[in-house]
Amino acid sequence: MSDNTATAIDATVFRNVMGHYPTGVVVVTGRAPDGEVLAMVVGTFNSVSMDPPLVSFMPMKTSRTFEKMRSCESLCINIVGGDQEDIVLRVAQRWQDKLEGIDWFASPSGDPVLADSVAWIDTRVENIVEAGDHWIVLCEVRDLAVTNPVSPLIFFQGGYGSFVSTSLMARMDHEILPAIHAAHSARPQVEELAAALCCEVSVLTAVSCDEMAVVLSATGPGVDRAEGLADRIPMVPPIGDSFVFAQDAAVQERWLGRLADADDSVRQLHRERLEFVREHGYLISFLPADAGPAAYREMRSATRTFVRGRLTPSQERRIRESIGRSPVDYRLRELSDGAAYDVGSIVLPVRDRNGRPSLTLRLAQLPAGASGAQVTDWIDRARSTVKALEG
Repeated sequence: MSDNTATAIDATVFRNVMGHYPTGVVVVTGRAPDGEVLAMVVGTFNSVSMDPPLVSFMPMKTSRTFEKMRSCESLCINIVGGDQEDIVLRVAQRWQDKLEGIDWFASPSGDPVLADSVAWIDTRVENIVEAGDHWIVLCEVRDLAVTNPVSPLIFFQGGYGSFVSTSLMARMDHEILPAIHAAHSARPQVEELAAALCCEVSVLTAVSCDEMAVVLSATGPGVDRAEGLADRIPMVPPIGDSFVFAQDAAVQERWLGRLADADDSVRQLHRERLEFVREHGYLISFLPADAGPAAYREMRSATRTFVRGRLTPSQERRIRESIGRSPVDYRLRELSDGAAYDVGSIVLPVRDRNGRPSLTLRLAQLPAGASGAQVTDWIDRARSTVKALEG
């Protein structure tokens, strides 16, 4: 015997449970009768039927954009790629002129198709069904095509991400092969530097705009490599500044945007560090007096989690937060020869034959209480190793 008594479901629990199932992300576009270009982000798109060909999406009832779309003769559904998150956010955050500054071309029905989208589907609305706080919009498919066969953008656990097959790891290894060869050609100089300074010396390369990887590492007497960061590191400020400084403004802002909860002063500090490394060719961080080497403990743990791979968006957010709240002191300082410093790390960009940063030389686990003159000497020695890496 069934019980028809309605059970109250907590909205937070409902959202959390449903958030553990990924959904594809699409941008629905259309043209209003007055010619206005319309666009909205939807995370509830589905294929419904092959015969006849039908698809559906589910906008919220409160969507003002969809109210205008109800009068459109046709709509185009854009399946967006994993690298189009910035476009999705721009569309979602705007109240009008949502496609301004975004490249697109017209579908056969005349609706916008976003440049570089994975695929587009030209449709005509067949039926709209009321469903709680959403509408179910059933659409007849008129035309469709795949235009950019890459991994799609998905929404999962409150964040955007991209599905990538593990077979693509071979492609990553191939792409960083020249950097690995360049690093290992200077192995003697790297090992000599680590031994002379009694520290850890690593050579890293950017495998993408999101991640750096260690391609060579050496340690001096008494230095434990296990006390350093993992061999793969997410590019979250401050990590990656030695690479990002040479990229365009959009890449730099995306990098800074990974510090979601940081205030403007923190972002400004990292902008100043980008300018400093551009001008001086190195960056220093310092250990706080009350923490010492333990200041890296949480960051080290975060990178160890990152290197395991197959992370959910919530895990990635926690990693970014752990790195962002590190107590390591990244403020720029003018070194005084007679003063004493506890240096956290020194990083220097290494350029390829075309003058582009291709590697990063990182010194860590350095002796405590070094004088300013000694730190300056470390930097000079590191510059010599950079020259060896640059060939």
